[in-house]
Amino acid sequence: MFSGSLVAIVTPLRNDGTLDFDAWERLLDWHVANGTQGIVVGGTTGESATLADQELRELTLRACAQLRGRLPVIVGAGSSSTAHTVERVSWLSQLPIDALLLVTPAYNRPTQQGLYLHFAAAAAAAHKPIVLYNVPARTAVDMQPATVARLAALAGIVGLKEAVPEAARVRELVAMTPAGFIVLSGDDATARAAIAAGARGVISVTANVAPRAMSEMVAAALVGDSARALQLDANLSDLHRELFVEANPIPAKWLLAQQGLIGPGIRLPLTPLAAEFQARVRSAAHAAGVF
Repeated sequence: MFSGSLVAIVTPLRNDGTLDFDAWERLLDWHVANGTQGIVVGGTTGESATLADQELRELTLRACAQLRGRLPVIVGAGSSSTAHTVERVSWLSQLPIDALLLVTPAYNRPTQQGLYLHFAAAAAAAHKPIVLYNVPARTAVDMQPATVARLAALAGIVGLKEAVPEAARVRELVAMTPAGFIVLSGDDATARAAIAAGARGVISVTANVAPRAMSEMVAAALVGDSARALQLDANLSDLHRELFVEANPIPAKWLLAQQGLIGPGIRLPLTPLAAEFQARVRSAAHAAGVF
């Protein structure tokens, strides 16, 4: 259902902090033209923590209208509150999207049983497929493969974005889940290794600024052309690293502004890329062929 290079797309903002829908439509068309194979709206890179529900709804509706089925649309619906997550899942399920992305609850550090019950409640309320999202570096909780395997048995839960940067974790997840369950990498720097271990693609930050290069690298990895995938990934390696020199999506939004695709808007508590890092990020983008 979902494979290849999917972008965890940024949310364009004007200087006053309001959504920039002209830039939004421009970005979506740019990804279609440059080989991206799926759009994730309102994920971490989309500044989900500062998006109001009405803003998430409007971004989603406009993405669906602009893309017209050309790319699948996955929408971030997770929160740290099970009740709020269930509410979001319910109304997002009524929109013409392809799937929901549900991150593990941040900050409150649930047990594995708590994670299971949280996602089971969301699955019971959903009318769209659910892709789980495990990102311990952001949330302070690591959903274990055994918990994922339990959740994979529930109707509607079809996959996982795994941001633990270990091929061994991917192999364990693939071995413990049903054949049709989709494991996607959530870490650009190790996505090629994750695909070799059984992942079916990546939900990518790097694809925001280098969509064609990411798409080609992932495609080569998926067909087992390890030499070409290695070569393409080597060109992207500096970019994978420097896009996290400050918290994501700060560097990605700065680069996209340099490319003329969006304005410089970003919401507090995030701030624009510090001047001391700009040359590093630009150099990495040059090495990747962005400029």
